[in-house]
Amino acid sequence: MPIKWITFTGIILVVFKFKLILSIIHSQTSMMEHHRKKEEKELVKRFEAYLKMGDNQYFDEDDFLAITNFYLESDKIKWALKACDLGLKQYAYSTDLIADKAEILTRMGRLTDAISCIDHALIYGPNDVDLLMQKGSLHTISGEYLSSVACFRKILPMSEERDEILYHIGLAYQGLEDFEKATEAYKEAMEFNLNNESVLYELTYCLEIMGALQKSIPYYQKFIDTDPYSEYAWYNMGIVYNKLKQFDKAIDAYEFAAAIDETFSSAHFNMGNTYMNLQKYDKAIASYLLTLEYEGPGPELYCHMGACYEKMGQYEIGIRYYTKASKIDQLYHQAWFGVGTCLAFKENWLEATHFFKKAIKIDPLNEAYLNSLAASEYSLGNSVSALETYEQLSQLESVKPAVWLDWSRIYYDQGDYNRALSVIDRGLSEMPDESTYLYRKAVYLLAYGRYKDAMIFLEQALILNYDGHAEVYAFFEDLTTQKALFKIIDQYRKDDH
Repeated sequence: MPIKWITFTGIILVVFKFKLILSIIHSQTSMMEHHRKKEEKELVKRFEAYLKMGDNQYFDEDDFLAITNFYLESDKIKWALKACDLGLKQYAYSTDLIADKAEILTRMGRLTDAISCIDHALIYGPNDVDLLMQKGSLHTISGEYLSSVACFRKILPMSEERDEILYHIGLAYQGLEDFEKATEAYKEAMEFNLNNESVLYELTYCLEIMGALQKSIPYYQKFIDTDPYSEYAWYNMGIVYNKLKQFDKAIDAYEFAAAIDETFSSAHFNMGNTYMNLQKYDKAIASYLLTLEYEGPGPELYCHMGACYEKMGQYEIGIRYYTKASKIDQLYHQAWFGVGTCLAFKENWLEATHFFKKAIKIDPLNEAYLNSLAASEYSLGNSVSALETYEQLSQLESVKPAVWLDWSRIYYDQGDYNRALSVIDRGLSEMPDESTYLYRKAVYLLAYGRYKDAMIFLEQALILNYDGHAEVYAFFEDLTTQKALFKIIDQYRKDDH
């Protein structure tokens, strides 16, 4: 008995000492960081005094790098360029300062100058991997994909992180829309590092674009056969099955990954997403809670949890999680939209409108946000604001069919059939064979009293999609009108109806 007591006491002492050491390390790290920031601010203050007064001050290369970095972190780009240029006057051969200048020029949108800068630095270090990486990335940003590939190919034999280099080669080939070569690069990267999630994501995307996901299953199975206890091999297979909408198989794969490593938060998170696809929201929540336990909170995770409760109709809890997400990152527009959506389901249109506007302020071209705002404004009785929002929506690159239907419906409800027809015609100009537009145009023409024209469009719609006629009855409550419509519509009933 005394031995057990001593052992237990010893364990407590060890744990206490360990926690004490961690606390001391954390405290020392915080003090060092505070001291570093204090020194950096004093250095910047001395630099700005030098610029203002022309004092006889000395700055070494590290000083200029620290000053430049301070301005870059503070998003003071012009000041960063000034510090960098002054540094290069004294240390013209500093590849670090030249690399910093290239980054500054990139942020200023001067990509050609940035590449020239790196080329200048490469004179002093032709095999500098970091400089070549920076140059390759600049070529990719500039759309010079073949130059980017050539640059990364040069780095490949010299780099220890070959999967990262091959990842960038794959991205360049994607820029060229050469998905086969991109796939080859990503597959080669996977041979070096099966755990690179960025490579996995892009590989799956390319295979999906090429319609080759189903055929790729044996490729992913190969990794499992080689190492059945690799959590990443099972995780990767889960992603492929999820993309193929084979959700049950995806769940099985994620469960294997989580069984091998219960702290594998990405497996739990993806499992939650797959349960969402299966509409098994309770199980999705359970998976997200495990993600929270092993990874900690994050705006994306909280938004997914909020969406779960939203789908279950538990809007107050949904709002709670969306709000948690917004507190972590106020620019995470999905959180504000989520709050607005829950409020809209509660028919609290005034507050919903407020949150939709917050989301749009961050992401002004988001069709779903604008569409929800328009619907919310209309529900509030703000027809003018709703119409203005639909006008904004119509300027987007791609507009969903529902936009023209909802927009025109406002004019129809107001009895302005001419404008309702004008809006639906804009939809038809983009999608002339969209049966829902043709049915809606027939409805508006009937309401307008243009019966012959209405019959022409009704006939076209019935030929394209007979089953779509049901919505027409909803616009006419009068039974006599409905019977008359039924007689006309029934003439187009096919044998299989």
